[in-house]
Amino acid sequence: MLKRNAFLIFLLCLLSALLIGCNQQGASSSGDNEAPKANEENDNADNENKEPLAFSISMRTLATPYVENHPDINEDKWVKELEELTNTDLNIRLVPHKEYVEKMTLMLASGDIPDVVQSSGGLNGAELAGAVQAGVFMPLNDLLEKHGQNLLEVIPQAAWDQVTASDGTIYAIPDYLANRSRRGLAIRMDLLEKTGLDVPKTTEEYLEVLRAFKDLGIENPYQGRETFKYADTFFGAFDAYPYQWELYEDEVVPKFMAGDKIKDALQFYKTMHDDGLIHPEFLTTPQPEYRSNIIAGKAGMWSMNAEEVLAWEQEIKQNVPEARVEIIASPTGPDGQGGHYLYNSVTRSFLINAKTKVDVERLIQFFDWQVSDEAYNFFTYGDPTGNNGYVIPEDSNGLNEQRYRTYWLWLIRDSTYTKGILELTDDGKKLMSIFDDLLAKEGRDSVQFDPPLESLEANPDIRPGSDTPADLWMTGAAKIILGQEPIEYHDKIVEDWLKKGGQQAIDEATKRYKDKKDITMPE
Repeated sequence: MLKRNAFLIFLLCLLSALLIGCNQQGASSSGDNEAPKANEENDNADNENKEPLAFSISMRTLATPYVENHPDINEDKWVKELEELTNTDLNIRLVPHKEYVEKMTLMLASGDIPDVVQSSGGLNGAELAGAVQAGVFMPLNDLLEKHGQNLLEVIPQAAWDQVTASDGTIYAIPDYLANRSRRGLAIRMDLLEKTGLDVPKTTEEYLEVLRAFKDLGIENPYQGRETFKYADTFFGAFDAYPYQWELYEDEVVPKFMAGDKIKDALQFYKTMHDDGLIHPEFLTTPQPEYRSNIIAGKAGMWSMNAEEVLAWEQEIKQNVPEARVEIIASPTGPDGQGGHYLYNSVTRSFLINAKTKVDVERLIQFFDWQVSDEAYNFFTYGDPTGNNGYVIPEDSNGLNEQRYRTYWLWLIRDSTYTKGILELTDDGKKLMSIFDDLLAKEGRDSVQFDPPLESLEANPDIRPGSDTPADLWMTGAAKIILGQEPIEYHDKIVEDWLKKGGQQAIDEATKRYKDKKDITMPE
């Protein structure tokens, strides 16, 4: 009898355990189905109920007038509204545009690093000084998978590739370009009509138009700028950008060593200088003077970020009411092609300090919000609910403010152009078609190195910038253009460049090409 009772008690315990287990399993299953929905619904509410996420962020001024002239960007009305929308408290540390690399290097060396750091591109820029490799910044893969799904969906893979280390670790969130050809050749169409000439196409036709502009009394038929920055249009016609590289006779070399095309390009600039088609001191003209000359109506044509042409036209009209500016096809050279250099897929990116004390999950959510509809409306129209009758400003201050909001303050977007602004006018729609149908079909690509060539990193005198020549080459080329040396002097420039470490750079570049490692060939 005792054995039978014990057996019954055992069965009852077993049955109870099974029932309890089933109930727990059911509760668990129910929770799995409902929790994600509850989390999705409450994510924003939770953030709104929390204290604002306070974090510091360093940002390059990018020569943006609204930013550089602001008494305190952290007190700006748009920054305040951004903070209100995202429940954040930003402490923006401005990094001067001209001193960017120097100031960034000092900041990283000091250890006083903000929670978020803006870089000028990928992971290997000179301004980061190897900080990524040194472990200064946080890996983002898991955080993006959990809290940045919109970023992963919207940003093109080519951009992610540039902020991903060789081991597959993502270290930055990229601001990106869907169309790498963003520069264009702007021309005063009202002046062109006065000359009676057609829109130029070839380099010779361009010279004809520039001479006609000079005859009209235009001070700078072609507006130049220091170190050829935004003044290298005609190098593109000869496929001779002195800061680009190409495969030539089984070696990867700078384009200024790929045959005699660089001499043809230098001769073209010398002709412009000798004939007074470009300011005699253009090689030292700084960005503010370059821009002010254009706005004052003193220039006939110039190179620029094509998206800004309509805003610049409005500013020019304040000084020259009849002015009309358009982007036209860049000059073509001997091979029938031309165009400006093609940008990288990443225009700037944002890295998170590995030692930050802020809630990094909320920080990723802040960046994820940047690609939302609400963010699009806020940055584009200044109203998170939509267009609501937005009118494009006509005065310089208003245009600068619009550009600041849509370009500088909007951290993550397709930076090719701001569709919401351009589609408001017929001129804007025309400009979108220029991007899609003209600029997208021109441009000069280059062999690219990521990380940069070690041989050049150790030799700043022979190291080019992303769109500027190396100092050694620039100094010699200036002598040729100004008539201080003959065109053959370029052979001496090459010789000096090779002696100062250039041959080692060529050897390293060629080895990477043959090993198919850390190198990107033109598309």
